[in-house]
Amino acid sequence: MTIYVVSMEVRDGARKHGVSDDDMRHAVRHAIRSRELDDNTTLLIGADTGGRLLEVVVADIDSAQSRIIHAMALRPSFYRLL
Repeated sequence: MTIYVVSMEVRDGARKHGVSDDDMRHAVRHAIRSRELDDNTTLLIGADTGGRLLEVVVADIDSAQSRIIHAMALRPSFYRLL
């Protein structure tokens, strides 16, 4: 899987939980788990720049038009993926 982090757009909705763009991109770049949610969205679990685990959802992850559409602190419901 190729992830185009440098040019990855961050959608406004991804910012609603207060995660910075840098932290989102860091979590994507250093993802420790991934799970395809449907045909065009992928859940990634990775640490932000401070080491806090985030859940980040990326649309069209395998394309140059990939974009982050959701990001927040990892919820307990996803701990089973670790």
